[in-house]
Amino acid sequence: MQTIGYAAFDPESPLRPYEFERRELRPDDVAMEILYCGVCHSDLHTARNDWGWSYYPIVPGHEIVGRVIAVGSEVTRFREGQHVAVGCLVDSCKTCDQCHKGEEQYCRNGFIGTYGSRDPSTGEYTQGGYSRHLVVRESFCLRVPEKLDLARAAPLLCAGITTYSPLRAWKVGPGSRVGVIGLGGLGHMAVKLAVGMGADVTVLSRSHDKAADARELGAHRLLVSTDKAAMNAAANSFDVILDTVPVRHDLNAYLPLLDIDGSLVIVGQLGHVNEPDTSPLVMGRRRIAGSLIGGIRETQEMLDFCAEHDILPECEMIRMDQINEAFERMEKADVRYRFVIDMSTLPAGAQQ
Repeated sequence: MQTIGYAAFDPESPLRPYEFERRELRPDDVAMEILYCGVCHSDLHTARNDWGWSYYPIVPGHEIVGRVIAVGSEVTRFREGQHVAVGCLVDSCKTCDQCHKGEEQYCRNGFIGTYGSRDPSTGEYTQGGYSRHLVVRESFCLRVPEKLDLARAAPLLCAGITTYSPLRAWKVGPGSRVGVIGLGGLGHMAVKLAVGMGADVTVLSRSHDKAADARELGAHRLLVSTDKAAMNAAANSFDVILDTVPVRHDLNAYLPLLDIDGSLVIVGQLGHVNEPDTSPLVMGRRRIAGSLIGGIRETQEMLDFCAEHDILPECEMIRMDQINEAFERMEKADVRYRFVIDMSTLPAGAQQ
């Protein structure tokens, strides 16, 4: 299938239109027209080769909402015209213990990402959702509940599941005391989801500037991490802290906030953080942990939970030709709280 998208051609140049081929429909494939695609910090990192593994040209985008336009002969769960979604995963080995558990993101043989991975069948690199069409295996395609606003649902496929999965893994519910470090694309979803689960939620921020935003999103309070007296008073007061900060930072100020058996779960930064002091860990049986998105079954569960509880990200809609400006604004944290691309604004190009 001939299609068109926006691609990075090197780490320095702006993204620009790119015509390319999607694979022909296999018996277990779903083909979709992409309606909306969220803009994730991972897209920016990949376009700029910040992690050192990018190839070019590369089409980013792994927060995808679309409409089915064709299905393979063996597809049973989807039909033409149905609204569907794709997140960060488009394949895995399907044979290892983690895949059998529905934890495809931890596939022992390596999951296949929506962009930036080698397709195990063709050997070609996968290309993401900044494009008109996508072809994906039925087992990695998700149903979009009718109650969800299509124009705002896309960021749930990464920001939503990235924060939902650890909240579920650490059994957050009524009575849980949850802290959220950072109030950006991930952080604001963590607040909404934890509140939806019945938790008592505190936003941790370096200043009072986001106090009103935190309350508007449903948080019960804001704790200023640079206020030593307030931080000391908050010692031992959290069961779980989700750390959504996407850059290198110091964890030590947050560890004493955890109660005995509490966990600080990193979902933002990939790479080094400042060296942690192990004393609070040992003295309080506290933990530093990490979490990566979620499996397909859990992602569907998250979408259904959001529909049931009327939880959606706060979005700013942009045209496709505004993506480079959006990247620049993301680097300045100038977005409340997630960009979504209206894919109908793609330039004229290849048709199905």
